[in-house]
Amino acid sequence: MKLHISSPENQQIQKSIQITGSKSETNRLLLLQALFPSLKIENLSNSDDAQVMQKGLQVTVGEVDIHHAGTAMRFLTSYFACQEGKEVLLTGSHRMKERPISVLVDALRSLGAEIEYAENEGYPPLKISGKKISASKVSLPANISSQYISSLCLVAPSLENGLEIELVGKITSVPYIKMTLALLTEVGIVNSFEGNSINVSSISEVKPSTLVVESDWSAASYFYSVVALADLGTEIELASYKQNSLQGDSVLAEIYKKLGVKTTFDNNAIRLQKAQVVEMESLNLDLSNAPDIAQTIAVTCLGLGIGCKLTGLHTLPIKETDRLAAMKTELEKFGATVEIDKESLTLIIPTLSNDEVAVDTYHDHRMAMAFAPLAMKTSFYVNDSGVVSKSYPDFWTDFESLGFQITEA
Repeated sequence: MKLHISSPENQQIQKSIQITGSKSETNRLLLLQALFPSLKIENLSNSDDAQVMQKGLQVTVGEVDIHHAGTAMRFLTSYFACQEGKEVLLTGSHRMKERPISVLVDALRSLGAEIEYAENEGYPPLKISGKKISASKVSLPANISSQYISSLCLVAPSLENGLEIELVGKITSVPYIKMTLALLTEVGIVNSFEGNSINVSSISEVKPSTLVVESDWSAASYFYSVVALADLGTEIELASYKQNSLQGDSVLAEIYKKLGVKTTFDNNAIRLQKAQVVEMESLNLDLSNAPDIAQTIAVTCLGLGIGCKLTGLHTLPIKETDRLAAMKTELEKFGATVEIDKESLTLIIPTLSNDEVAVDTYHDHRMAMAFAPLAMKTSFYVNDSGVVSKSYPDFWTDFESLGFQITEA
């Protein structure tokens, strides 16, 4: 569906919104619940990815199609590899079959897992025959997607002898690894992360408990962007969030201070206020630990008329699309000049074009949502707007509630 989006009539917005549970936390807890059924979960994400993960965990034999869900692909690969007697073909969309997974497969094979590539070497789909795994040591590169590492950490407590993971090189996306380990601790699983070594102990069962998923900080980024681009006095309250969040994207509160947004924590909510006009010329950030918010920040800078250099983005080319290439193409439609390399994006101080362009989304939910706040400054079209359901099905409804004028084209 193609949507036309333009700014609210009143650019001093006052609104409260309940955000869906974190996709990252939800998928981790769903896997732990499959291993330890005594766990209960509340405030699950209503995203496509979470639903795909739930369905996949229920399969014992046959095909498991995770569509575009990269997290599910990585987590389910480890899950099925150590489920004795389960035989599945783990597959996904055309794009998923282009996303490498050999690092994780090699690590699991070194532990004794039985995994074959059904089509192209190094890529899904995967034919997995679950086995009892007794080996307890594995090493893998540290500068890869943290989801590979989290995937191994999550199944580790169900292995006969637990798991010691040695990370070789400089570690990236540390907050996501720490999130995984903190959730293990929360359910009573002993673990440690010292230097480049992670240890997770084996456990046969955990105490029954109910875990509440925090709302998604990545989703909050789009409202930070709206507030940054809105008039002074704008205030948006979002629930439910923790000041001591496990999510790496909670760094938003600090980053957006520089972009004029004040964050106040109040019980289980955050209040975002447009506190000042931004006067800087350019913003430089290393987003190694929070690459998923790079698109939002780049669009915010475009709307504010400031440049930016965002580094630490080496995982973005292997996401739902090549996000660096896609961002260059779409930002330049609005008159920006953009330079990219394998791990960075530089936005030259832009002059925003007011032509009503059409933003392509490349089957990538974050492309649609990152550009949406730019409607505070100029109206435009969004192609294939339904991709937001991957992580945030209520996105357009929530944006409309802020006063944005959204019509089907």
